[in-house]
Amino acid sequence: MIKVLDGVRVLEMGTFITGPAAAMFLADMGADVVKIERPRTGDPFRAFKGGLYSPHFQTYNRNKRSITVDTRDSGALKRLDQLVSDADVFIQNFRPGVAEDLNVGAERLQKINPALIYCGISGFGKDGPAAGRPAYDTVAQAASGWLRLLINPNNPRVVGPAIADAVTGFYAAFGILGALYERQRTGRGRRIDISMLEAMCHFNLDDFTHYFSSGEIMGPFSRPRVSQSYVFECADAKWIALHMSSPEKFWEGLAAAMDRPDLLQDPRFAERPGRISHQDDLIALMTPIFKAHSRAEWCAVLEREGVPFAPIYDSSEALQDPQAKHLGIEVEAQHPTMGRFRSVRFPVNFDGQTLSKIEPPPTLGEHDEEARAPRFWRDQRANDAAE
Repeated sequence: MIKVLDGVRVLEMGTFITGPAAAMFLADMGADVVKIERPRTGDPFRAFKGGLYSPHFQTYNRNKRSITVDTRDSGALKRLDQLVSDADVFIQNFRPGVAEDLNVGAERLQKINPALIYCGISGFGKDGPAAGRPAYDTVAQAASGWLRLLINPNNPRVVGPAIADAVTGFYAAFGILGALYERQRTGRGRRIDISMLEAMCHFNLDDFTHYFSSGEIMGPFSRPRVSQSYVFECADAKWIALHMSSPEKFWEGLAAAMDRPDLLQDPRFAERPGRISHQDDLIALMTPIFKAHSRAEWCAVLEREGVPFAPIYDSSEALQDPQAKHLGIEVEAQHPTMGRFRSVRFPVNFDGQTLSKIEPPPTLGEHDEEARAPRFWRDQRANDAAE
């Protein structure tokens, strides 16, 4: 199996999502990621649903090993320093100043290993007036302008998954890959600092660009109007989504699918600008039409007419779709004590090969004994050759 980060050694001292997510993205591509956790309790995400192996923890911690280290204990810190001396990357997502208090600040670790790439993830940056504020996913979404694009003003409440956490982890991994590439030429490490605020502002680039270029402040329905995106309930109480975009052929196909050839003769809907300005009218017109047939029936006719659509699946349905099954998106492995582990594979394919082999998330301190051995870092290439 292709592992493009084979041989890259990563130490992750992360909690909750941003740091663990960054490390998991690297682990998915073959890096040897060692998660450093507090003795007895570990990453707080472990216990979010009782026990120390919650679904929350499982989401962001596959393909890793776990060791427990009390960094305020001199003997334990010495063992950690030995790992640092041979590591390529160190990741933490503490508030500014906490890493230094725990003896794992960038300055100290890069003195041990000048080639170390040190990534510090924070909520609002390592300095500045808001640097010390606690930050979680919703806080970062709100501060970056992203959250107001998701809130329905008629029913205002936070919706959706932890977007800011996962996005920040992705950007952190992206920056680490850039630093690893540069180090091939220079031999020098880098200190990478990334905040959830900066990550989400960049992720929200389209919103800011509209404001910068034309003074437009976008709202939750701005993009769906322009992209002509719709959701409708079907007769069986299941939902379907359409993304009509701009090609006229899609609207012609939709009119045929709905058996409404007169639709595009209506001056409100005959051309794209009219459909954008009269989207509410279109929704009112199409809602009862879609309500008249089951989702399966609509899927069949929309596919036949070449309309861009998808069923709105829940998590029990999405991976059972024939295309998802064909792509092998769902993967599983067996943990020796925790049993069956199911997940979603890394999405990037290299030379036609999927990265479908996974290791279940580790139990707390599962690899403490390995860490005491003279040789702890794995040489995946040697393992693959042996297999």
